[in-house]
Parts: sequence; structure tokens; C-alpha cells
Amino acid sequence: MSIFILNWLFLLALFPVAFFWLRRAWRIYARQDFSEVALKKGQPPPNAEHYAPYELVINLIGGVVMVGVLVAVLGFQALDRQDWIAIAGSTLWIKLFASFALSRQAHGLGPKKKPKADAKDKL
Repeated sequence: MSIFILNWLFLLALFPVAFFWLRRAWRIYARQDFSEVALKKGQPPPNAEHYAPYELVINLIGGVVMVGVLVAVLGFQALDRQDWIAIAGSTLWIKLFASFALSRQAHGLGPKKKPKADAKDKL
């Protein structure tokens, strides 16, 4: 398979990525839907509305950068192949790491502690 085909596949993959990130930002901002904020094992934290602005900014910046890359490459042909791949790839990884870090911060670091049993419960 040619590198040219892989470049086009990566470019076409940017459309759904940008769509999902911008849709997620729209759901947080306009609909106040916090069900996808800082997910860990598919579950949002108990105080998801506290972390919603951070998730909104992460998704909005990532989506806008991806749309900007698409417009620059397909609309204006303003970016060289290596440049748009570097921008899109860096944005993808930074967004994934930032969302991962936010989810770990929201859910707390380390394993969950079990409450200690009282003396009455042991009898």
C-alpha cells in the first residue's frame, strides 16, 4: 500500500474525529449534558459538572484545530503534507492525554478505599 493512500485515509479520519469532539463540546455547553465528562471505565465522576468546563475546552480546542487543518489542506492547500500530519497527530495525542489526565483527576488517583467495618458489624 502506498504512503499516499495512508495520508488520505488519515485525512479522511479527521472528519469524524473533529465531529465527535465538537459534538461533545456542544453537548457540554448548550445542553448541559455531563454524561461524557471525565469518563473512567465508562462512568462519569460524581461531580461531573465541576470538571465540565475543562472537558469543554479540551474538546473545543481539539475540534477547532482539526477543522482548521481540514480547511487548510482541502480548502486552501496551504499546508505541506508533513506539516498537516504533524499538527493533526500532535493535536490528537495531546487531546487524548489531556482527557485521560482529567478523568484520573476527577475520579481520584489510586484505588478506592473500602470503609472500615464497625465492631457491631463483625458480630
